[in-house]
Amino acid sequence: MRPLRDAQLGAFTFFASALPHDVCGSNGLPLTPNSIKILGRFQILKTITHPRLCQYVDISRGKHERLIVVAEHYERSLSDFQKQGKTACPEKVLQIAFEVLKGLDFMNKHGMVHRALSGHNVLMDCKGNVKLAKFGLYHMTDHGVDVDFPIGYPSYLAPEVIAQGSFQPSDPSHEESPLPSGPKTDVWSLGVLLFELCAGRRLLQNIDISERLKFIITLGCMDDIVTVLAEEHGCLDAIKELPENVVALLRKCLTFLPSKRPTPAELLGDPVFSGISCNYTPFQKPVSLFSSSLRCAQLELPEDISDLCKDDDEDYLSERAIDEVYHLWCLAGGDLEKELTNKEIIQSKPPICTLPNFVLEDGESFGQGRHRSFLLDDTTVTLSLCQLRNRLKDVAGEAYYPLLEDEQSSLSQSNSSHELSATVTLPLIIRERDTEYQLIRIILFDRLLKAYPYKKNLVWKEARVDIPPLVRGLAWAALLGIEGDLQAKYETIDKDTPIPTDRQIEVDIPRCHQYDELLSSPQGHIKFRRVLKAWVVSHPDLVYWQGLDSLCAPFLYLNFNNEALAYACMSAFIPKYLYNFFLKDNSHVIQEYLTVFSQIIAFHDPELSNHLNEIGFIPDLYAIPWFLTMFTHVFPLHKIFHLWDTLLLGNSSFPFCIGVAILQQLRDRLLANGFNECILLFSDLPEIDIERCVHESINLFCWTPKSATYRQHAQPPPQVAGDNGFAKTTVCYSSDYQDMPKTDLSREPLPLCDLKAEVSLRISAEDLIDLCDLSLTGPTKRTKAGRPKIIAVDIRSMEDFSRGHISGSINIPYSIVFSPDGELLQCPATGALQNYRGRVIVVISHAVKSAAMFAAHLVKVNFPRVCILDGGINRLKPTGLLTVPSPQI
Repeated sequence: MRPLRDAQLGAFTFFASALPHDVCGSNGLPLTPNSIKILGRFQILKTITHPRLCQYVDISRGKHERLIVVAEHYERSLSDFQKQGKTACPEKVLQIAFEVLKGLDFMNKHGMVHRALSGHNVLMDCKGNVKLAKFGLYHMTDHGVDVDFPIGYPSYLAPEVIAQGSFQPSDPSHEESPLPSGPKTDVWSLGVLLFELCAGRRLLQNIDISERLKFIITLGCMDDIVTVLAEEHGCLDAIKELPENVVALLRKCLTFLPSKRPTPAELLGDPVFSGISCNYTPFQKPVSLFSSSLRCAQLELPEDISDLCKDDDEDYLSERAIDEVYHLWCLAGGDLEKELTNKEIIQSKPPICTLPNFVLEDGESFGQGRHRSFLLDDTTVTLSLCQLRNRLKDVAGEAYYPLLEDEQSSLSQSNSSHELSATVTLPLIIRERDTEYQLIRIILFDRLLKAYPYKKNLVWKEARVDIPPLVRGLAWAALLGIEGDLQAKYETIDKDTPIPTDRQIEVDIPRCHQYDELLSSPQGHIKFRRVLKAWVVSHPDLVYWQGLDSLCAPFLYLNFNNEALAYACMSAFIPKYLYNFFLKDNSHVIQEYLTVFSQIIAFHDPELSNHLNEIGFIPDLYAIPWFLTMFTHVFPLHKIFHLWDTLLLGNSSFPFCIGVAILQQLRDRLLANGFNECILLFSDLPEIDIERCVHESINLFCWTPKSATYRQHAQPPPQVAGDNGFAKTTVCYSSDYQDMPKTDLSREPLPLCDLKAEVSLRISAEDLIDLCDLSLTGPTKRTKAGRPKIIAVDIRSMEDFSRGHISGSINIPYSIVFSPDGELLQCPATGALQNYRGRVIVVISHAVKSAAMFAAHLVKVNFPRVCILDGGINRLKPTGLLTVPSPQI
């Protein structure tokens, strides 16, 4: 959105019409409230940006179908000029006409009609330019169907609108709704406005509404409507003094028959504007982040670069985008309902006074008339930014223009930098509500995203701290590496031809995150259907599985007005985290995934793993919906956002750690319960602390050797791209083990039956070498802080151990540690093993089978972090890293 500049934020409210309580839709579900429908249609208005239109910012839904709309606002309007009773000069009339037509024409190109054009909806900015307000009311209410009041003002309504009459959906006498108004209705309204400017008075103000409407209809019998209006209002002389081209413009606008009335586009080409149009530069829509156009093509720098520098007393906040300022206003304590209540726009009524006299069995009530507060109040209340400006008064000007190449912290740009540095350590939910902190983070991410993909690594670095909610959609796209002309690609996909999956999609969508107002709206359902269908059609080797809709929900919510970006993010997310999960026969992929997950549970929490295995509560019974939907099926969206902020920074094995972290939060209840109780517990998952879950999953991830989560059905390494400067950076946390170059020391694929037979994870020889710091040529060197503590336990006989072993390993022969029953024997060797409890224990043997049995025994006695060396000691012999102890002299 464009900067706030000299504009203000304004709010107005209205009620959607209520639906009967006892009626269901054709699908058997309750009818969608009209306020939800309006909220869904409103979203597209946020993308309508033009110099002659007021920018829509947000809509919120209150009680009793109340809706509050926030938009760009100016105090001055044409009605202020009309109240003065002065006539406007012809030049001013033509200027206003041209600018209004420009706004109307842009709306028409987007399939919208104003229908509520009047003097107080034509606002004027500080330069005297036109800004059309409330142009989206007719669109968002489905041409007035979803509200109980007519859209438009009696004096400005076109004759064809009046002839259709008013329409109430609840009225059984109306079988069909009237045809929606077209662009030419606004031309008539503009004609009335221009006539009032030329005449210096308001039209038809001294007669009641029914007489006004009757008078407008009778104008069809007149040959010269302009002259008739002038005579009726006693301003014939003023009209006669107008230049011929202005009078001709009035006559064209006030043409009674719509078929002969020009459209805004046709009027803009009229010769009357030939002297004006050259003063206006054609509007060019700003290039979006993901497009084929060069984003800096329209960038113009002043000849003197110092002109860009601002004074110390400059209003930096006004240079921020309107939606950003509104977001900060809300964080600073802004309350829309409170603002409207203070201005008496929202009036409360004692509940006792709202009770009906009697109520029927079906819920219909009688004896209580509708209060005037439920009628349309056209007042727009200006939202004061004083509280926000006061909150940000300590933020220095440099904070609004951070240097991306500065090695210092991005939080050092404020007079209260120590407070901001302290804020970073606070819980995420507090940081997201801190006005000053969010301003700094939003500005930083805004600049980084504008430099994407050049600053891809910096985006990744800052995302590790946190992601501001306002820019989450674009930040996720950057983390997923989205590039290219997304819209063009999305438009080439056939989303209209019926396919067999359509029926299942239709069944799933009305059940997917329907507690959310946006996703439950009809517009949300339409977009859901299109994005899901686009994915199914563009991936012919994969199929639609239930759960794909839940996976789509976060991307659609964050990119509601950009289906192409939602589709692109989803298409990039699935191969990374859910590779081949959506095959028609995905059993081998799912089984391998769940087996590795079961081994990871045993690795991190053997006591819980032993208990769950004893009662037969295996991951197949509860974890498939977790991983198939990446937890979107079990958590609400606000928790998914925080969870995925971290998930997108990790590799494809990170979900395992999230799953273990969830189990550990439920650990006490799981250990205390049997199979039936666990089933009931997971059928309605208890409240999970997501921030704690994220922190614990990161800790679990750092303790898990990278090769331990190897899966042969994971995504293969990507093809090496050309040297374009944007090669994917290999980072320890985000790169997958499969992405590493394959060597003789790498993990080997294991048949599923053999994998299931083992309790413990396997670790590759190269991972062991790297973690034990035996070589300086490891594939990914980690700092000591990021490297888990590790101990190699060699279970071969003492003779074999003395012939060659890993430096730093300890020798604990199998036969002296465990009894035939699997009990841990008390001996010096077991004492040494107990000393290393808590470290990653890598069991090494000649045969992997014996190492697996030893590891299984350790897990049985609740030893955590036990894994086995893939390939055994023989895998290390060719490396020359085995050491032989010096002979005793």
